[in-house]
Amino acid sequence: MPEAATAPAAVGDSEFDRDTAVTAREPGVYDTDLSAGWTIFGAVNGGYLLAVVARALADTLPHHDPFTVSAHYLSASRPGPAVVRTETVRTGRTLSTGQASLLQYDEQGREVERIRVLATYGDLDALPDDVRTSAKPPAVPPIGQCLGPADGPAPAAGADQQPIAERLMLKLDPSTVGWALGQPSGKGEVRAWFGLADGRDADPLSLLLAVDALPPTAFDLGIAGWVPTVELTVHVRSRPAPGPVRVSITTRNLAGGFLEEDAEVWDSEDRLVAQSRQLARVRLG
Repeated sequence: MPEAATAPAAVGDSEFDRDTAVTAREPGVYDTDLSAGWTIFGAVNGGYLLAVVARALADTLPHHDPFTVSAHYLSASRPGPAVVRTETVRTGRTLSTGQASLLQYDEQGREVERIRVLATYGDLDALPDDVRTSAKPPAVPPIGQCLGPADGPAPAAGADQQPIAERLMLKLDPSTVGWALGQPSGKGEVRAWFGLADGRDADPLSLLLAVDALPPTAFDLGIAGWVPTVELTVHVRSRPAPGPVRVSITTRNLAGGFLEEDAEVWDSEDRLVAQSRQLARVRLG
């Protein structure tokens, strides 16, 4: 008999939830363990790290949905123990603001700050329904016509060093993957369907991962190698509907060894549920 289909993981009971969990040690201090499963070539993904910090802030603040989260990445994180220290900056009736730092320990046992975050939280379900926008969903082909890591003629180089790929459902728009064949378009565009591999639906915290989970737009500019994030700001605009989301990322300007990446995330009901901009460093030459 064929094996029964595995039920999708539920929000709150998935690998992403377990790997972004924080444990309160005392008010404003949270212990966590950064999973090696969210790394690429040994570097912990910046969106995953942001979700860890955002979960601690959701526990600290009286409001629980991130509206805007701005992070400065100060040093490279590694898998293993970490601590998140949070502070309430201001609380109001509809919004509350906090700041947080994620720290790890060096070989001498001293704390090293990895990320510093300033964020404002609210209640997404309390927002009015009125939407006035000129933004349009990205023209991404159906999932069945898009390409994932398993669709190449051979395993991608370095696939064994990209554990995060096993945890994502990522299907790239074929028109934006010329770089994988040595033919980058030079436009600085990447579009894809995004979800979690265990079927967990998107929520505000996973949107923080979605904006930083696609291949760098630098690849489409003909530049290979690591593109470390310097600063990342995410605006969560709505709670996403069930189902995979579409992510579109563009870069318009690479100068002085830095580029910006502007991302939009659209849900299954054609709503713009998250936007982001990040500044990243490019290793030229």
